[in-house]
Amino acid sequence: MSDFTKSHISKSDDWRTPKDVYDALDAEFHFNDDPCPLLGAENGDGLLREWGSSVFMNPPYSKPGPWCEKAVLESRRGKVVVGLLRGDTSTRWFHQWVLPYAELRFIKGRLKFNDIGPAPFASIIAIWRPRT
Repeated sequence: MSDFTKSHISKSDDWRTPKDVYDALDAEFHFNDDPCPLLGAENGDGLLREWGSSVFMNPPYSKPGPWCEKAVLESRRGKVVVGLLRGDTSTRWFHQWVLPYAELRFIKGRLKFNDIGPAPFASIIAIWRPRT
């Protein structure tokens, strides 16, 4: 692993969703919103605004908790939210906002992000479906 790759992995939350992963999920869910786009919000702070009806989110890996909490709230409003998350099942946010509310899909192997090689962590897909 190059010094650039090591530095980028340890310091950045900017992990672009692999195109094949996004395309497969979009074909299934037909996304109309991304509240946490790479490198900042284009249409307002995603944590403060209402989300679309079919949402894809790849939240910052350093602070996914608020995004997962928002996903639960939006699913209660009738939205479908699909999240690409760090597969860190030992965390408080996972047990509070993901495990009790989301369907989980485990990704085999490590995803390749930003053409820098495999991620240094496992990834999961969490799907929050409409709830009342």
